[in-house]
Amino acid sequence: MKQYEPLKEEIISAGIDIGTSTTKIVLSQFSLMNMAGGTHLPRIEIIDKKIIHRSPIYRTPLLTSTTIDIEAIEKLVKNEYDKANVGSGDIKTGAVIITGETATKQNAEEMIHHLSNHAGEFLVATAGPDLEGIIAAKGSGAYQYSKKMSKTIANVDIGGGTANVAVYRMGRLCGTCTLHIGGRLIEFSEDKISNISPPVRNLLREWNSTLATGDVMVEKEIKNITNYMADVISRMLTRTMTAEDKVLLLGHEPNWKEEIDVIMFSGGISECLYQYESKGFEQAPYQDIGMMLADSLRGSQSLKGWSWIQPDETVRATVLGAGTQTTEISGATIQVETKDLPVRNVPVYQISFKDGFQKSVHHLKDAVKDAIEIHDPQQEGQNFALYLSGLPYVGFRDIQQLAKGLLEAVKQKNKRDQPLIIVLESDHAKVLGQTLVAQDSSQSIICIDQIKVEHGDYLDIGQLLQTSVVPVVVKTLTFHS
Repeated sequence: MKQYEPLKEEIISAGIDIGTSTTKIVLSQFSLMNMAGGTHLPRIEIIDKKIIHRSPIYRTPLLTSTTIDIEAIEKLVKNEYDKANVGSGDIKTGAVIITGETATKQNAEEMIHHLSNHAGEFLVATAGPDLEGIIAAKGSGAYQYSKKMSKTIANVDIGGGTANVAVYRMGRLCGTCTLHIGGRLIEFSEDKISNISPPVRNLLREWNSTLATGDVMVEKEIKNITNYMADVISRMLTRTMTAEDKVLLLGHEPNWKEEIDVIMFSGGISECLYQYESKGFEQAPYQDIGMMLADSLRGSQSLKGWSWIQPDETVRATVLGAGTQTTEISGATIQVETKDLPVRNVPVYQISFKDGFQKSVHHLKDAVKDAIEIHDPQQEGQNFALYLSGLPYVGFRDIQQLAKGLLEAVKQKNKRDQPLIIVLESDHAKVLGQTLVAQDSSQSIICIDQIKVEHGDYLDIGQLLQTSVVPVVVKTLTFHS
């Protein structure tokens, strides 16, 4: 018998972060290897991640205050790929994220889809403040710290427009929160105020302040605002925000239950605190409130109640998280139609088998009907993935019955030529996928396993790699207590 050779492969991942103030790109190389013995089913894992290129930190190019310069961004990305001697066809996974205030620009959605189509064969287009906070916490080192130490850590990633907070304990996400707090929420031109963002204008109205664009910059007045921002961060961390504070809240309130032990700051404002970057990236004095906000954080008595852990990365935390921490690898025994890959932004509908196999199979039709009502209410063809969780030990007849139930259930979909996307945590994808194909060869099947997702997540599934696995990015866009 021929000896089994360990499967190995290297793929390139791109992280692109287009933020309120700055745009960054990182290219990484992942080494994949079969970690199972020759007599076992293959188990492909990422065994090494190596950063092969970091871009300079660019000012995000805008055409107007409400429009991103798509052409300039695309040129910037191409130049960085050329420097790294990497073509867009070499990119197999990664994430493009539009963060902070940039996500509110008129052409943000157009920008992200344009870039994901031109910057690589498989790049993930993601946005949303919850996800930003999670990715930043992974890039800053907060997530890894929580796994090593039995403490609850809050990573506060403050950029130009938002402060994205993610709280972790022992590698588990406890919750998220986002605030309208950032370095470019008030900007200056020479000694005058050139721009005040809408959230800060709302705050000033609450204070009955007459401060306005065109006024001479008085440092004491601005410092009152940045000191207040630091206090709001403190009250957010203790879940004691006042009604006035909520003027600066973006989305849901803090949704963790744990008491926070330590805090970490990342993002552009933490660069003002720690100055990790070379002299090439410096904030022009008095062009925005970044340095004053950093001073307010440093001097805040309420924030001194926590130990501060220095981040591994400051301004690059989000882009490094995007490029190195977002990708998972499926099981190697899967069933996929390569012509249907990649798929992007597919919502997940969870079907639990906790009430027993027979009962759950019997209710598959109702479950798929519910999934259609949630994800495709107008029957416009929005596909979704079915995540079969808690699947018990199953035999051949059980798999036959499950496949038959699934094929019958998806006949309710308006668009019958879509692939049936099945996600399993347990190692059943190959046998279930092949059974589905045998029962209905006209139905395209994407059946993957060894991936854990939740109801409400979104999935991106990449092209089949040489090691017979697919890269998968799970995007959790909202969280519930």
